[in-house]
Amino acid sequence: MLKNITITSQEIIHHLKLTCMIPKVTEKIIENKIILEKAKELGIEPDSSAVQRTADSMRIAGRLISADDTFKWLEKNCLSSKDFEEIVLLSLFANELSKTLFFNKVKPYFFEHQLNYMEIVMYEVILDDHDLAMELFYAMQEDEISFHDVAHKYIQDPELRRHGGYRGLLKRNSLKPEISAAVCTAQAPELLKPIITSSGIHLIFLEEIIKPQLDEQLCQKICFDLFNEWISKEINNWEVTTKL
Repeated sequence: MLKNITITSQEIIHHLKLTCMIPKVTEKIIENKIILEKAKELGIEPDSSAVQRTADSMRIAGRLISADDTFKWLEKNCLSSKDFEEIVLLSLFANELSKTLFFNKVKPYFFEHQLNYMEIVMYEVILDDHDLAMELFYAMQEDEISFHDVAHKYIQDPELRRHGGYRGLLKRNSLKPEISAAVCTAQAPELLKPIITSSGIHLIFLEEIIKPQLDEQLCQKICFDLFNEWISKEINNWEVTTKL
């Protein structure tokens, strides 16, 4: 039999204090204030159709298919329908504000930083012995052994070994600097000369380099990246006094 328990708002606030979550919560509150103030300053007023589209998108993303699903979700999160409307409006204001402030800056930003959006497909084996790495590198160059065989023999992780050292589709800026620099000058497909990093000696087969295209999805991502960077700077301009 389930036991009933009542948790008060004071207990929730106390828990946030004990878990050191208050700074994150206050930062989010400031962020919302900045969004609303800037949207008002710029005269951004979303129409009812945009509000409805955003609400529908949020319900779909949350798998709130029916009215009953939505009601249960609101109840679980201690939200009213008015609170949900506020969430929708904040999301919509943030989206409209990001486009208003940064849409025209996306293209020049992309061309200046497009290497950061490059994607690569690579296979990797990390060794501790530099001499062994060089020996294997030259053996693979001479087709005396395949990369798959090297991976199968020297990779310890079972799952990675089964996939021959396949690392998947990676962003260039997610790589270690030493590897990123080598990738920039490579011509895929290419076996890279062993690279030394703090993790060991990397044997890498670079299968493919995918040059970024400024499509709608990437445009939206850059827009929000610039927007979030702006928000972070704006938050630092606020002096917060928290009263609990």
